[in-house]
Amino acid sequence: MLFLQLLQGGVQTGALYALTAAGFALIFGATRIFHFAHGAAFTLAGYAFLMAWNAGWPWPLGALAAIAVAVLFGVAIEQLVYRPIGRHEGGFFTVFVAAFGVSIVVQNLVGMIAGRGFAVIDTPLSRATEVLPDLWIAPVFYVAIGVSALLFLALSLFLTRSHAGVALRALAQNPDLIRTYGLSSTRLSILAFALGSALAAPAAILTGMTVGLNEAMGHHVMLISMAATIVGGVGNLKGAALAGLLLGIAESVALAFVEPQWAEAVSFVVLFGFILFRPSGLFGVAVAR
Repeated sequence: MLFLQLLQGGVQTGALYALTAAGFALIFGATRIFHFAHGAAFTLAGYAFLMAWNAGWPWPLGALAAIAVAVLFGVAIEQLVYRPIGRHEGGFFTVFVAAFGVSIVVQNLVGMIAGRGFAVIDTPLSRATEVLPDLWIAPVFYVAIGVSALLFLALSLFLTRSHAGVALRALAQNPDLIRTYGLSSTRLSILAFALGSALAAPAAILTGMTVGLNEAMGHHVMLISMAATIVGGVGNLKGAALAGLLLGIAESVALAFVEPQWAEAVSFVVLFGFILFRPSGLFGVAVAR
């Protein structure tokens, strides 16, 4: 029964990894900006909901506040950090250093305001009940699966059925064509950052209800998002989501075989395996050189 318990935890964790990975993949795929500060959006959203919840706000208002904080942060960093760097033709390393610096600032600000150490969002959804002998499941498990599925369905419909979604996909493939048709690549880039950052908010809220929040957890979230993007196939949203789910399951099931401190390393063993043997990822297309 231990394996089933770990598998259940892995599916729940993987569903939340899938959301954050899909958000990162959407931003990177549309703009080609390595948004390392994506993990900071996750942290800010989680703590925004925690503070709203502790202040007695109804959960829908708290969730909207968390989404708003994540979106505002994503749009602000695109406008105030990445865009000026782009105007001065800054390279990948410049963008990475700037985003890493923003992440460190956010981490320290959250630690100063909310305190350091883990903080748990205590709700009835977090209280597990025994559904089978030695198998405990909390309602947040079903919420995480349902929310992830609904958001992926909504995102898929948006990208395939709406003009803005089709334009976003076109921006990823041919930015010059977007300008030819009179569309604004600037507005589409803002939209990509807004949507990608918004996806991190539900994952942050549900993570806070399960394992808790920490001011430094954004770095882990970012590394998992990056790994899922590579494993799934760079630029492939479906691949990033599936890879995030698989990495969450692998990380959890590994606890049956290794010490807890080594469980996180399993995700990167999987990543290295793909880099060596299938660098194009699950759904990526191999490019001949």
